[in-house]
Amino acid sequence: MFRVEKTEYVNKTFRMPLELVQALERLAQDERVSMNQLVIQCCNYALDHLDKEE
Repeated sequence: MFRVEKTEYVNKTFRMPLELVQALERLAQDERVSMNQLVIQCCNYALDHLDKEE
């Protein structure tokens, strides 16, 4: 059965180094994705591959 799903978003403001933002903007443009989608993917990847020291 088809079910419409909605992703909930929240607005946050982060300060990032200019060089990092410029590199992300270039990558987003090259990959034809929004900057927002790119940052979400980068954060998810980092969290999934976090070295958890115990």
